[in-house]
Amino acid sequence: MRKSGVPQNAWVVICDGEKALYLVNEGDEIDMNLVVRNKDEQENPKAQDWAANRPGRFNDGPSVQRSAVDDTDWHQLEKERFAKDVADQLYKDVHKGRFKDLILIASRPALAELRKELHPEVLATLRLDVAKVLTNHPIDEIETLVSKELENS
Repeated sequence: MRKSGVPQNAWVVICDGEKALYLVNEGDEIDMNLVVRNKDEQENPKAQDWAANRPGRFNDGPSVQRSAVDDTDWHQLEKERFAKDVADQLYKDVHKGRFKDLILIASRPALAELRKELHPEVLATLRLDVAKVLTNHPIDEIETLVSKELENS
């Protein structure tokens, strides 16, 4: 039997910009058994649905020429806010002693935002971070991927 390398009671957090899945290893370092602890989801309409008005315009100077201004990407801002909320929740949980080991699996943009937002206390527990989108994958596939990634790290 191959060693999974994931300590007992370690948390595995899988996140993209709209969903977060919190798993805990109820097995041990030999036989991983990830169980869903919590699931967090936010409704984030598509970028085109956020745009209610035409893009703004401004004068280019003394001439009559006007230029368009890019509209704010509210969809992307909501994804960044969601990653910040996940990072804040992880800080609260580690501060309360709910986990000592953490594995993060997130989409590249979400992982980049999480890395910026994670508190040093949470970073101290981080054993592995993987840039992949696994929010809709079955748990057995997640366990296999985590084992392979830990083996290769």
